[in-house]
Amino acid sequence: MIMDMADPNAGHQQMDEVFTDNELVHLVRNALKSIVLGDGKSYHDLIGVMHQKGPMSPDEVAMLVTCLKALSGAASSIDLTHHQALLSTIFSMSMWNYVPEIMDAIIDLVISMAASNGKYVDPCLSMLIRNFTPPYSFLRMMKQPRGLSIKEQVLSRVHSALEGISRLVPLAPMVLLTLIVQRMPRQNDNEDVLLMYVENMFRLESGSIGHLVGSTMFVAVVDRMIDLDLDIAWEDILQDDAGKGIFQLELDEINEIDDEIENDGNEPLGAQMNRMGVVGNAIAEKLDSLLALTFGHLESCKEQGRLNEVFGTLLNSFQTTVLTAYKSKFAQFVMFYACALDPEDCGVIFARTLLDIFVCNDYPPMTRMSAVAYLASYLARGKFISTDFVVEILRRLVDWCMDYCKIQNGDTNPELHRSFYSGCQAIMYVLCFRMRSLVHIPGFKSQLSRMPLESILKHRLDPLRVCLPSVVEEFLRQAKAAHLFTVSKTFVFDNLPESELSRTFGGLERLDMFFPFDPCLLKKSDRFVRPNYIFWSTVQTSFEDEDVSDQDDDEEGTHDGAMTIGDQDGFDIDEFDNALNKMSITPKNFKWGGDMQPLARMPSKLRPSTSPGSF
Repeated sequence: MIMDMADPNAGHQQMDEVFTDNELVHLVRNALKSIVLGDGKSYHDLIGVMHQKGPMSPDEVAMLVTCLKALSGAASSIDLTHHQALLSTIFSMSMWNYVPEIMDAIIDLVISMAASNGKYVDPCLSMLIRNFTPPYSFLRMMKQPRGLSIKEQVLSRVHSALEGISRLVPLAPMVLLTLIVQRMPRQNDNEDVLLMYVENMFRLESGSIGHLVGSTMFVAVVDRMIDLDLDIAWEDILQDDAGKGIFQLELDEINEIDDEIENDGNEPLGAQMNRMGVVGNAIAEKLDSLLALTFGHLESCKEQGRLNEVFGTLLNSFQTTVLTAYKSKFAQFVMFYACALDPEDCGVIFARTLLDIFVCNDYPPMTRMSAVAYLASYLARGKFISTDFVVEILRRLVDWCMDYCKIQNGDTNPELHRSFYSGCQAIMYVLCFRMRSLVHIPGFKSQLSRMPLESILKHRLDPLRVCLPSVVEEFLRQAKAAHLFTVSKTFVFDNLPESELSRTFGGLERLDMFFPFDPCLLKKSDRFVRPNYIFWSTVQTSFEDEDVSDQDDDEEGTHDGAMTIGDQDGFDIDEFDNALNKMSITPKNFKWGGDMQPLARMPSKLRPSTSPGSF
């Protein structure tokens, strides 16, 4: 008690005596000195006042505020060796337990201590970081008005203190970065705690010291997303749909969702998640919430005109973390959504960066293959990507593949030429999604017809035989319907999910089956992604089974000659639409210049996609 520190024999009746601020500081300094001299009563009385918790009377609040203010004035007298008990008490205080007057006094004390002695910067910052999240007993309140009010009272003061210390101590931001990353909740920690912690990280990123700490905040959040993502086992989210092609599987998912909506009135992705096994997976739901929180922050960055700056950090993080991650399933959608918010700048930079990585021989083959897989999936799925930009990237891909063909005289070798085959598959995959839109526009149709696709696809390296059968089949079907070219060669896939050749060029990481922006199965995240996303069902407007007799009629006259460009002058867009609409996404049988052969189908164990290993 203050009176006891002034006079050990004083009684509580003297409490009404008034002390000036200087006198209070003097009393506290004497208490701090007393423990060194062997008389620790006043010192322990001071600690006793600091230990008060729970409901407090007005007098008790006033007493604690007085002691905290006096300690602020005497901060330079606090000794790291002799006053460990006091320091432990101060640094263990949780502002969530106190009224605003006490919160303010705590903040003043912490700032004074950090500014008075460099040894206290680390523990002061650590104490403030611990106040990013409330005690577990408070978590239930955080969605109630009273809880939200307390949350803002605490966090506004915490961030004010962090900014104040950073101004007073130039090296404090460097220490702060390390501490925030070290203390970041792990993937197995409580979801509410993780989300509130990340909220504070984003608050720092967008605050006055954001230019000092912001990039590290985003990198740490993306790293935690990857940790969560890799903890989700494919067995947790996939069902056994062996025998389904990559396009048919997506249609079946949409149809089942529509049926569930009609029967139950459930939301599309809720039904999808139940069916795919994601609901109830704590790690997946935690990642979903973290992605949604990040998407919301990206929207605020866009509103503040900072998205381009933030995107540079995200892109660097993507290249060092996500691009080389093993079996990343959802974390990559941070890049997708950032590009959707700014297609003309961020969206273009992302695609060109991926293309530059692919065509650069300095990168390892697996990194190049991963990059072009991301590029193909991005161009295929991004509704916000302009057609002219898609054509630009396709032209560069085709040119690279053509240049590669010119210097190759050998035969098919999936392992040796894996970068080439991944480039060819990327071109075909993009055209599976974009062919219809390209041929509808005469200028783009003519550009597409002038690309040397024919020379590439009939080269002795034989990409049509090596690339994933599901992609090759769909591409050839659409190319024929568009009169782009036809092929007389017979491809027999024996109803296998993939071919031996595609497995070889894909490697152990199975990059031949890597489609990173396949539909997002996370409910909260999907609300952001869906408006910017191209689903296969919107590309192919008819899902009825193919009429085999109609297909036979359609394919008459396609067996003569090698691969040939169609008569562009006689092209009829309505005829192309009708031809596509009569085709199912994965017909029961399929033939190119030979007997009817069963189609290749991709098993669900490899869906929605598998991804590259750590390089």
